[in-house]
Amino acid sequence: MPDKRSKYDTDPLDPNFVRRTDEVFGRTAEVETDRPTEPFRPEPFGTEPLRPEPRPAEPTRRFDEQIADSYPSVFIPPPYQSPPPPRNAAGLGAVPHQPPAVVQPPPPGPHTPYDPQAAAGRRKVAKLGLEERVAIVLPYAPFYIGLVAALIELLVVPREETRTRFHAAQGLALQLAILAGAFAFGIVSSVTNSGLGGTLFGLASFIFLLVSMWRVWEGKPHHVAPLEDATAYLDRRITPTR
Repeated sequence: MPDKRSKYDTDPLDPNFVRRTDEVFGRTAEVETDRPTEPFRPEPFGTEPLRPEPRPAEPTRRFDEQIADSYPSVFIPPPYQSPPPPRNAAGLGAVPHQPPAVVQPPPPGPHTPYDPQAAAGRRKVAKLGLEERVAIVLPYAPFYIGLVAALIELLVVPREETRTRFHAAQGLALQLAILAGAFAFGIVSSVTNSGLGGTLFGLASFIFLLVSMWRVWEGKPHHVAPLEDATAYLDRRITPTR
């Protein structure tokens, strides 16, 4: 009597296992390939496809070369380029080098301004007969000598002698300022019965006049800024005689 088996019996040794499985679940479709599988056959030596050769690495460029090829930036100044040499009117070549022209100062005229940086010379002053550096020292002499000398020079020296007339007008303004200061201190001393202020003022004025004479004699610039307006006024108002 054959043994009774259920459909869940999956014993692989059962000869009716495949048949019963197909009856229960249906026949499994066999998968067929379109073409048979060909075995791998290596290609003979020398028939390999050509491979592209690797490109050599580009040399590293400098930073300025990279900047030159890149987009120009407003924050990076362009490289300096020397200007082309000037050409003559005919366009035949560069203009030969020429030394710079020496500009000669114009001769002193009636309205030439005085240059305090220029040194005095030894030439004779017109209509005065004295050397220039002697004539410009006399207006600063103390004890009323400079007052008289400055007034004479302004009345005699022509306006073309700008240096002499400048020091004469400045010396006259300085002498008048000293006289005004001495007069004011005289009034104060008479009220206070003390002449110490007038004595100190006279000593300071005497030393300042001596320093002015020394600076002018050495050819150093001497310009008293507080007396600039008074100097210009005296030079303009006192006209030389013919």
